[in-house]
Amino acid sequence: MTQDILAPDERNDGFPPPRKFQVDAHEKLRIGFRAGHKNQILMAPTGAGKTYLGLRICNEAIQRGKKAVFLCDRTTLINQTSTVADRYGIEHGVVQAKHWRRRPDELFQIASVQTVAKRQFWPQMDVLVVDEAHTAYKAWTEFAMTTGATVIGLSATPFTAGLGKIFSNIVNATTMHDLTQEGVLVPMRVFSCHKPDMKGAETKGGEWTDKAAEERGLKIIGDVVSDWIKFGDNRKTIVFGSTIKHCEELCRQFIDQGIMAAVFTSETTMKEREHLLDEYRKPNSHLKILISVEALAKGFDVPDVGCICDARPLRKSLSTAIQIWGRGLRSSPETGKKDCHLLDFSGNIVRFFEDFNDIYFNGLDKLDDGDKLDKKIRETEEFESKGCPKCGYRPFLKRCMACGHEKVTRQIDESLPGHMQEIFIGTGSQKKKLADNAEHLWHQVCSYARIHSKPETQSGRAWHLFKKITGQETKWSFSKAPTVDIGKNVYNKIQQMNIAYKKGIVK
Repeated sequence: MTQDILAPDERNDGFPPPRKFQVDAHEKLRIGFRAGHKNQILMAPTGAGKTYLGLRICNEAIQRGKKAVFLCDRTTLINQTSTVADRYGIEHGVVQAKHWRRRPDELFQIASVQTVAKRQFWPQMDVLVVDEAHTAYKAWTEFAMTTGATVIGLSATPFTAGLGKIFSNIVNATTMHDLTQEGVLVPMRVFSCHKPDMKGAETKGGEWTDKAAEERGLKIIGDVVSDWIKFGDNRKTIVFGSTIKHCEELCRQFIDQGIMAAVFTSETTMKEREHLLDEYRKPNSHLKILISVEALAKGFDVPDVGCICDARPLRKSLSTAIQIWGRGLRSSPETGKKDCHLLDFSGNIVRFFEDFNDIYFNGLDKLDDGDKLDKKIRETEEFESKGCPKCGYRPFLKRCMACGHEKVTRQIDESLPGHMQEIFIGTGSQKKKLADNAEHLWHQVCSYARIHSKPETQSGRAWHLFKKITGQETKWSFSKAPTVDIGKNVYNKIQQMNIAYKKGIVK
């Protein structure tokens, strides 16, 4: 195996030009590979183009005569991925029984984990890209730890226990906040609606049982329909229920109100699925609502979905909640979509908001962090009624998901003197402003370190830069610091310090 597997592409191909964050993410994988990380996972939220990134990695490998495999977590995604590969001009075969595209001699193969598990056979490869890697099927996890091939996992929610044993490095491609700022995703507007009373409901392993969630959820179905009529704005909608029975009853009551709806679950036949999706994807579709438990939570993307009804109460699985909410966040400029209405019939936005808010702005720092988030039981049932003090967005905790305003707490004020004071260097006419305050300066040096330092030294570099400039130690987290524009004066100050350091001058 050689290091050119993830080397930059020098050939013209059918791929659309990558966005900057996609180029940066790919480069971070290369840096990780050169640092000795054979297995890495790429955390990329909805809208970041996981399939694009994965196929681009495979394409770069085969252009150098290497063999690559793109592994889908469901058989139904085989043809979808194959179609995209065709669009990008990648010759490939498909590893699936009786598939018309069986071409074992091609350098690039697309396979489903179910097919591989059933056949207990892997094609030869130098690179393995695993889509939806958080599913962690035994068929590929054991192989990933023993193969000599480079393994890249793709996931919006790499929270599964044990991923840290398979992958030695995590790369955040971008964040939901950054994608929203770029217009790739739309803002989420939350409506707190009628919710089932889950107090005393049966649990198993800390999570509410499907039966308990169904029983409590059935009691408010009339409210779900009436609140959708009130807040759904007649938008194309996905409703998530607790069980198939719950979904079927939701569907019946929507139809009783004259609203075209259909159930899409594990019991929906392949033919029915194709018919429903063909109709639902139409811009002027009469099918207004699809209702599902989890079949539509992963890998399902219809950009003009403008409303998500979350009627599946959870206590632990933040990853499931993020997957559910993400189905409505893709932008759709051609239809004029500006935001997504999240109708919370579950209480999940309250229970998960603090952790979701952190993921929204920062992604994950370590794989084990995601595992912990999906094991943590949330008890909070109430939330501060006040919204963002700047724009009024609700819910609001530490940083606003709508405008980015950050709440300054007394604890932060006391942890670093002068937090609210502007920071200057020089005196008299030479006096130059570095930052609005100490925290603003911290964000700038973190951003500088991310660009100019290796991943393993970034946090330490930021810490030393901050201390050198201010004479104080920071107590803020590097991983939670947002990426911001680096001011000219801060950049010049750091350059001066770099020059002084190289010359051995202590200042």
